[in-house]
Amino acid sequence: MIEVRNISKSFDGDPVLRDISISFEQGKTNLIIGKSGSGKTVLLKCIIGLHEVDNGEIFYSGESFTAMNVKAKKEIRQKFGMLFQGAALFDSLSVEENVRFKLDMFTRMNRLEKKKRVDFCLERVNLGNKNSLYPAELSGGMKKRVAIARAIVLNPRYLFCDEPNSGLDPQTAILIDQLIKDITEEFNMTTIVNTHDINSVMEIGEKVVFIDNGQKWWEGTNMEILKTENQELNDFLFANKMVRRLKEIDDI
Repeated sequence: MIEVRNISKSFDGDPVLRDISISFEQGKTNLIIGKSGSGKTVLLKCIIGLHEVDNGEIFYSGESFTAMNVKAKKEIRQKFGMLFQGAALFDSLSVEENVRFKLDMFTRMNRLEKKKRVDFCLERVNLGNKNSLYPAELSGGMKKRVAIARAIVLNPRYLFCDEPNSGLDPQTAILIDQLIKDITEEFNMTTIVNTHDINSVMEIGEKVVFIDNGQKWWEGTNMEILKTENQELNDFLFANKMVRRLKEIDDI
């Protein structure tokens, strides 16, 4: 579990996050949603320590990440898995080398042990026997799946995904969503997904947090979101035709 307690963050005196408190649940897909400029990206960066908060605390499994020294924070970060918006693969490395990168950096596994772990992770994302390919030979969806394999290669306790469906067609986006959800449940991780994709919310939003103007305006499940009376959230949702239709069906 990851807990955010009363955190605030400003840049050059301009408040970006205002007194936000959230609990992100283990074994579930926790989604942060909001308009561009709402503060959701800054919130995610505060959670993983890329930004220091001005006030409040962040806890990982009951331990204060905010109060940790540099060495302790480094140890926690080794339990992170990161899925970046653009996949962020190394173009000069093969699929196998990309996935193996963290094993080379942070473990003392021998070559055979690394190969077995890489093969397992690639099989888990349905990319078995693609080890020798290079990023330039992969589709957008395949790159995201390689990035997921790399994110889970160290068996992380915490998985962070920044706009994982960016640039993908709707069908591939659904596959990536389901893969993230399945892996979260399988490895019992605390997963946080930063997204503006309402389809993702409705597909895998076991817990959804809506951020607006730097504040937490609503939290609940993807089913509860259809019944919300929160005006700011409704304004955000009704910009999406799918949600409008689901609301209409739910009211029948």
